[in-house]
Amino acid sequence: MGLPENKKKKMRFAAGIVECLLCFAIVFITVYADLFYSLDSALKDKLYQSPRGINNNIKIIAIDDKTLEKLGPFGTWSRSVYADLIDSMGDNPAVIAMDIMFFGNIDEEGDEALRAACEKNGNVVAGSYINYTSKYTVDENGKPFIDHFNIESVTEPFFAEYCDTGFVNVSPDDDGIVRSAMMYDGDASRDYESLSSVIYSKYCERTGRSKNSLSLDSNGRMWINYAGRPGDYEHISFSDVIEGKVDPRIFKDCIVFVGAYASGLQDQYSVPNSSAQMFGVEIHANILQGIIDNRMPLPIARITAALICAALCTAVYLLSRKAKIKISLPITIVALVGFVFCGIMLNDNGLTIPLAYCTVFIPVAFLFNLVRHYAVETLEKRRITAAFKKYVAPQVVDEIFKKGGYQIKLGGENRHIAVLFVDIRGFTPMSEALEPEQVVDILNSYLNLTTNSIFKNGGTLDKFIGDATMAVFNAPFDLDDYIFRAVKTAWDIVQGGNEIESKFMEKYGRSVGFGVGVNCGNAVVGNIGCDFRMDYTAIGDTVNTAARLEANAKRGQVLISESVYEQVKDRVEVEPIGEIPLKGKAKGVFVYSLLNIKTNEDDK
Repeated sequence: MGLPENKKKKMRFAAGIVECLLCFAIVFITVYADLFYSLDSALKDKLYQSPRGINNNIKIIAIDDKTLEKLGPFGTWSRSVYADLIDSMGDNPAVIAMDIMFFGNIDEEGDEALRAACEKNGNVVAGSYINYTSKYTVDENGKPFIDHFNIESVTEPFFAEYCDTGFVNVSPDDDGIVRSAMMYDGDASRDYESLSSVIYSKYCERTGRSKNSLSLDSNGRMWINYAGRPGDYEHISFSDVIEGKVDPRIFKDCIVFVGAYASGLQDQYSVPNSSAQMFGVEIHANILQGIIDNRMPLPIARITAALICAALCTAVYLLSRKAKIKISLPITIVALVGFVFCGIMLNDNGLTIPLAYCTVFIPVAFLFNLVRHYAVETLEKRRITAAFKKYVAPQVVDEIFKKGGYQIKLGGENRHIAVLFVDIRGFTPMSEALEPEQVVDILNSYLNLTTNSIFKNGGTLDKFIGDATMAVFNAPFDLDDYIFRAVKTAWDIVQGGNEIESKFMEKYGRSVGFGVGVNCGNAVVGNIGCDFRMDYTAIGDTVNTAARLEANAKRGQVLISESVYEQVKDRVEVEPIGEIPLKGKAKGVFVYSLLNIKTNEDDK
């Protein structure tokens, strides 16, 4: 006996709650732990790092291959060439940013010239370098950990007292791509500022601009929103400037970077908006433009991102669990596209959210429920098929589900069919003389015989009427040779009854036999009843005649009508009974008693 329907509903509701909580927990933990870091970074690179156009007030003086050909190997230059560069531009640039390491003295005359040029112009910012080491230490709670960014020392340019300085360290992510930059760092003795930050402060000071506040994450890093790809910023050869081939007025009020622009100088890095590597000086230019444009997207707090992603994915999961696919599929697509679109809009307005998690889990949630619905429907189909096969011949059921074209609805059709009625003779006195369990045992055995015989020959079990059975042939689907199949079924029932008769005589001292009637003709076949309770059956004179034939049949006798005989006379042996009156019919029916089935290869 199954569970009550209200209890089933409660169990389904509880299962849904558990599934939703599990979905929420899986997504939340995955996002919070950032388990899809590489995939998320790649997706954000693709969607968040679209070039928006470079600032023409940021220019690069490039130490390129042309310069190296004219001035020789980079490490052999006298520093006077940098002094000449600064002097040639005069005070036109708002800031001259030297992305070059000027460590130690090379030649007194050249070094002194560079010091003098920096002191004279007052607009130079030079790069320093922080040397990090790993160190065991303890946090504020006394828990030991390894600090991989312990500042061991800072290397300053030799002319640091005559200019501003900022560290130029670049820290690529684990995949080697530069997506962020440390803007501030320090130790107990001193705080240090990055080259880009110092340049920006000096630029605002010299041009009278209001400063934008830096948007930094909890680690003091600024996430770079790249304005241009490699090669986008205007770059002028170093050699052309010092040779006087460039009008210095083009640098008026500009920020001029001086840095490596040749592959041999090994100052190139992978960036998120291009497959080509970008020179370090271009990265500084992009950082600076991000500050100027106030495009410094700040990653959303990890716990907030985890809650948003988990809630959205759980909502999609719940929807796809409950709604039909024609509703849940478009909503799922809208949720997925909408989430990505919102992510892009938020990034443009200074806030980044992880993209990979929802773009993975939303389709997974939908597909999981799609597969689950399919599995449930398959199991339900098998259950219904198994149940249906108890009423209709298995081969007919298989054909229904194979073609998938049968609809259960009220209504009928006029079909030519064969109808079989079989009834147990002597059932009433037997049921009075035996125990109920014995009666049921005998009845089930004989009904099992009739049902198997009907299904074996492709018939449809219409109904059990007490100890009687009704079957139709050629409904609900066309059946070849259906009239002979009905006659063959009747013969199989009688022969099968003879075989098991002795069993119950020995067991209970009682036995029963069958009376069978078979007729064919037109009948109304279909679902009869109401919307919530219907019965597939056949009605009409053809059916009534078959029932009257069965009522007139003696124990172990099969009576067939003349219309049946005319269709199968070459394949059966019969004894004419003659015309007999049938209850409810004004005219009698000529009847034959079936004696044998002629067996041939086609009928086996």
